[in-house]
Parts: sequence; C-alpha cells; structure tokens
Amino acid sequence: MSDTTQRELDGLPRMTTGELAERYEQLHGQPCRTRHRAYLIRKIAWRLQANAEGDLSERARRRAAELANDAEVRVMAPRTVVSPPQPGVAVTSTRRVPNALIDVRLPPAGSAIVRQYKGRKLRVVVLPDGQGLEYEGERYRTLSAVAKRITGSHINGFRFFHLEHAQ
Repeated sequence: MSDTTQRELDGLPRMTTGELAERYEQLHGQPCRTRHRAYLIRKIAWRLQANAEGDLSERARRRAAELANDAEVRVMAPRTVVSPPQPGVAVTSTRRVPNALIDVRLPPAGSAIVRQYKGRKLRVVVLPDGQGLEYEGERYRTLSAVAKRITGSHINGFRFFHLEHAQ
C-alpha cells in the first residue's frame, strides 16, 4: 500500500462526522444515509484500499452475482421458525367453578403438594371448589403467594413447587 493511502487511512479517525460524510460522497459518488462514525470509517477505508490495491476481480464479481441471485432474501424469519406450532398442546389456564376460578395446573381438590426446602418438609393442601390453598393453617389464593410467604421474595409458585410442566 502506498504511503499516501496509509496516511489517509491513519487520518480517518481524526476527521469529524461531517468530513467523513463528505469524503464518503467523494469516493462513492452518492451521499451517505448515515452519520455512524465507525461505519463511515470502515466504508471509506475499504474504498481507499480498493482504489489503491485494486477492486474485486471480474471472476469474483461474477461469482458474487451468481450467489446473490440464488439467495432467498428475507426480512423476517417465517412464523413457523419464530414460533413453531406445538402439536397437541392447547391448555386452558383456568376452569370455572361457581363463584371461583381454578387453575388447571393445580392437582385435584384435597391433594397435597409436598416439597423439601431448606431442610423443611413443606405441605400445601388444595382446597375444594376454588377456595384456594392451605399452608400452615392459613389460606392463600395462589401458589405464588404461598411461595412468597415461604421464601420472602416473589417467585413463581408452580416453578417453586416443581409443577411448571404439570398438565
């Protein structure tokens, strides 16, 4: 690379954004659409080196054009990639009982949810007809409320009691 090209490359970081935009326009023949300094410096440096050392060979240009023509260009991923359909998994989060909503992830009424935590055996009983849950003689509306009472901080009750995948 010649000394003049090297000096110009070394001077790019000291230029203002306005000066970089002007230099970009001189080299590329069109105004730039950005004011991002790092981008402008890279594009100007590339063009300066391409002018000094030579651009892509004709063979490389043809190959790049072939690849670009064969490529399928997408702006966004297809919906099936972003959120693939889940076969056979459709769960309603609650079921209605007169005057109450019951989360279907909870075991049936009368069941006990048991977990070991910090050397203690925790036992939560599911009350009938959507009356909630009972832990140590107190009633709670949700497992998260029970988990918060036990841990002292907010935590997902189903995760705390290892029921997160229960269906």
